[in-house]
Amino acid sequence: MSLNAFKDYLLMERMASAHTLKAYLRDLTSFAEFLQEQYQVSVDSAQYIHVRAWMVFLMDHGNKHQTINRKISSLKAYYQFLLKTGWLTLSPLEVHQSLKSRPKLSLPFSINEMNALFDQWGSQITQLDFDESRNRLVLALLYGTGIRRAELTGLNLIDVDLDRAQIKVLGKRNKERLVPLIESLIPMLKYYLNQRSELSLHQETHSLFVMSDGRKLSDSFVYRLVNRYLSEVTSKEKRSPHMLRHTFATHVLQSGADLNSVKELLGHSSLAATQVYTHNSIEDLKKSYRGAHPRSTKK
Repeated sequence: MSLNAFKDYLLMERMASAHTLKAYLRDLTSFAEFLQEQYQVSVDSAQYIHVRAWMVFLMDHGNKHQTINRKISSLKAYYQFLLKTGWLTLSPLEVHQSLKSRPKLSLPFSINEMNALFDQWGSQITQLDFDESRNRLVLALLYGTGIRRAELTGLNLIDVDLDRAQIKVLGKRNKERLVPLIESLIPMLKYYLNQRSELSLHQETHSLFVMSDGRKLSDSFVYRLVNRYLSEVTSKEKRSPHMLRHTFATHVLQSGADLNSVKELLGHSSLAATQVYTHNSIEDLKKSYRGAHPRSTKK
């Protein structure tokens, strides 16, 4: 079966993101190369023993259980496609069980750390050049809305509604949602949009966030930008756009936001995905409980 057919299936029926598509095809190509080198068999004719051998190979090369499970998910999706199209009658992963991995909890940035970042900028924005106003807005929008990095770079000018103080976000599986803007974001957006309109762009673009020559911001640029600015206020190793999303969710939950509301803001399809961000709130609750309960201190 051609990988192109699988690619079309992911795009048309599964509405997979570009990131997911790239990961699936990369994993399948890696598995195919392993099979050809070790067993001279194709992915379509592979048996579970071949999959297990690949897993051992990956572990021997330093891959963690979580990484291997993700790669196997790519194979599962492909074999499910073959079953659906009639190319297979039984998946070689029919009896497979995921490898156990220890949950990895990443600490969000504290409120003090986030305040330190924004407080050092002050409230004056009219003296900023285009690059600095854009960079600060990127940080403020990621933390102020909890949107994903790809959702931020995918924003277009038409998606910003300043009158209603909201943005329209295109999330995973092409699902649209409206995300409200906190008050402090409005003047930053107005100033940036004014500066953007005065650029002499070499190429016309509808993207909200652009370089000074009009090129759309890349995901890697946003990652480097976030990492650089956060390194000024925190010593935490993880300084990524996703950690700002994690921090947004944690802080609004700690402040009393309803779990269902946060789920909608984040664009999650189920509460289970949102509950990942509640662990810090639960730890705070435990701390308060242990300190307040009359039996919490041994005498």
